[in-house]
Parts: sequence; C-alpha cells; structure tokens
Amino acid sequence: MVHHCQLLTVLQPTCTAVYGKMLLRTLWSRLGAQLHVERKPVSSWASAHLSQSIQTHQYESKTRTYSNWSGPRICHFNTLHQQQTHTRHVLPALVGFKSLCSNLLRDPGMLTKYGTAVPGKRVPKGPRTKQPSRANQPSLNVDEDMMQCIAFATADQYHLPTLCHDLVSHGFHEMDLPRDASNVLVISTDMAAKPDDDALMVFFREGSVVFWNVEEKTLKRVMRILEHHEIQPYEVALVHWENEEINYTVGEGNTKLERGNFILSDKMDQHEAVLEKFAFSNALCLSVKLAIWEVFLDNFVESIQTIPETLKSGKRVKLSSAEVMKKIGELFTLRHCINLRSDLLLTPDFYWDRENLEKLYDKTCQFLSINRRVNVVNEKLEHCTQLTDLMRSHLSEKHSLRLEWMIIILIAIEVRKYKSVFSLLLIVFTSIVVLLLPLPIPTSTTHYVF
Repeated sequence: MVHHCQLLTVLQPTCTAVYGKMLLRTLWSRLGAQLHVERKPVSSWASAHLSQSIQTHQYESKTRTYSNWSGPRICHFNTLHQQQTHTRHVLPALVGFKSLCSNLLRDPGMLTKYGTAVPGKRVPKGPRTKQPSRANQPSLNVDEDMMQCIAFATADQYHLPTLCHDLVSHGFHEMDLPRDASNVLVISTDMAAKPDDDALMVFFREGSVVFWNVEEKTLKRVMRILEHHEIQPYEVALVHWENEEINYTVGEGNTKLERGNFILSDKMDQHEAVLEKFAFSNALCLSVKLAIWEVFLDNFVESIQTIPETLKSGKRVKLSSAEVMKKIGELFTLRHCINLRSDLLLTPDFYWDRENLEKLYDKTCQFLSINRRVNVVNEKLEHCTQLTDLMRSHLSEKHSLRLEWMIIILIAIEVRKYKSVFSLLLIVFTSIVVLLLPLPIPTSTTHYVF
C-alpha cells in the first residue's frame, strides 16, 4: 500500500497534465470545437513501476465511502481479474480545475479560437435589396464626382397633401410634374451634398421615398418630418436594413444605367432631368417595397413552418379556427398588396407615351431583379395558400365529426325511450343516413313519427 502511494506521488504531475488536457478536450467538444491533444509516451521508469504494481493479491471487501476527496482515488472493479488488469488512478476534480484555470490564464482566447455554432439560431440573412448578382458586377471607379441616390420604404402609405404642406412650411420647394404622374410628390432643396447636381426628394404615396444628392443632416431632418404623415409605419430597423443605395453622376451622352450606377445626361434641362430621376426612383421604390413584403412573407412562413412537421409526425395541430382565419387574412392581405395594389406586374400607364423613360424604368427593374423576385414571392404565396386551405378543411372536418358524434349521442339517449325492435332499427338506419349523407336542412317544421 505504501508502494502505491509513492507511485501516485511520483506520477501525480504527469497525470495532472493529462487529466487537464482531457478536461479541456471535453469542454471544447461541448462548445462545438475540437482540440488536437498531443499524446506523450509514458516514461520507461513509470511503465516499469506500473508493471511491478500489478500483482496477484486478494483485496479486502470494504464498503464504499466518500470521506477522502483530497487525495488520489482508486476505482476497483468487481472481479479479481478486472482488478488486476483494469486498475485506474482517478485524480481529484480540484486538480483538473486548477489545470484548466492555469491554461486559461496563459491563453485567455483559447475558448474563442474555434467557431462555435449555437443550436437553434439561424444565421441572419443579408438584405433583400442587396442581391449577390448585383454585388459581383464590376462598378465604376468611385471618385469625388459620384453622388448618392438612396431609397427607403418607411410605411404602408403616406398622406401626401399634409406632407407637402409640412415640407413647404419648413423651407422646402415643391416641383411640378405632369398631370398623369399622380400619387407622387417631388420636393427640391438647396441643401445638396455635392455641388454637381441639385438635391431632390421623391415621395410616393405607397410609402417610399428616394433622396438624390441630399446631405445627411437634411435627410435625417426630412425623415423626422415624414414620421408625422405615415400610415402604418414599419420598424426603424427594418427600414434601415432594407434600402437601395446607388451612386450616380452627370456625364456626357444619354442617360443610362451602367455597371450599377446611374449616368445622367448633362444636356437635359431641369424638367427632363426631374422626369428621368422620377423613372429611376419609381423602380427603386418598387424594389424596397418588395423587400419589405419579402420580409413579411418570411415571417409568415416561419409562423407556420411547424405545421407540416406536426402533421407528418401524427401529432395534433394546436390551432383554432380563429387563428387559421387570421393566418388566411394575413396571407391574402400580402397577396393583395403585391399583385393588385402595386405596379409590380405591369408597367405604369405613365410610361406608355414616354418610351425613353420606359426604357430607363425597365432597365432599372431588370437590374434590381424585380420580376424574378415577384415570381418567387408568388410561388411562396401559392404554397402558403395550399397549407392554409388544408388547415381550414381539417378544422371543418373536425367540426363535422364533432356534430356527428353529438347526433349519435342524442340518438342513443332517445333509443332508451322506445322498446320496440322495429323502432330501434329505424332509428339506427336514420342515424346512419344522417352520418353518411349531407341532408339539407328543412325549411318548414317537420314532425317525424316512429
């Protein structure tokens, strides 16, 4: 026994380091990382003493106690053969904790070296308005001549008459547009970010706004004014997350969209330049509004994504009829906004007799992938509609089944009042007919005599 204690005293530093590495490897494996621990061979002196310590002898049967936790503990097995061949020396847990603390003090960043994946957390997606295909396109060299055009969708709708009056009272100027350009407000300001072009703001009644060469201070000021004229505003984080930002400049030649930037012609007068900016702004506003609706659709899909799995596992879907009808209402509201209330499916009538503006509008819509995104959204809406219809029919069947059982129970109660076998058979036959055939409700009072 003294020999074992001496051996454990000699081997304790080596076993402590090994145990500390084993503890770290267990900790890191739970965090999702892997630690490559080097295996060091045991010295020949230690292996010799270990071989000498294994001898055939009879162990005394003792009760298991937990009184001594400070020193090394020996775990014995049941049989003598297991005791002789599988004797393990277990070190105290306190020693491993000290080793772990010392390693953490030497290298504090050891737990953050490896990327860990948190279960149940989804990796956040990028903004819908920042498509990878657009990000990979070669862009022009951004120099000091480039100005900024940025679009936001802040609410479901704007009240343009009061907004116009409020902006004019704050020193801004309203600009005239053709009569067929309805539901649009164009405001100019002297607070331009760069002197190469005039500052312009285009407000659409559908709840979106585009700023052309407007300095940041003025932009924030206008956004604060806009808050008082919004109908059903969106969340601020969503507004700043889903936006369109495109650089533009004024150059020679015709106005065009080149390499992800707007090139405005320097030969246009002020009225024509405003119309061209209006065409670009129209496409940008459609893109940001579609991005907001895509986020709403994603939230709707997440709210019903557990239903197919629940049906697949055979469990009961915990949705009431009112909740299903609410989901159907949300779905059709979103479908109405995308396909009926907006100009996502058809080119606006404003461009029918203005071919040059229509080309700019179509080119920008193609660059922003609006048609492809609308098709994807409608496909998702179709699948969601099928799922909600399935849930509605399922609840309708459950309601019908409940009514049928109520009829059966009532018939069973009435059977006790009749003693004739013929009456009993007639009641059973009538109940079967009621369960199998959807009989119409009689318009007049009818008395059934059995």
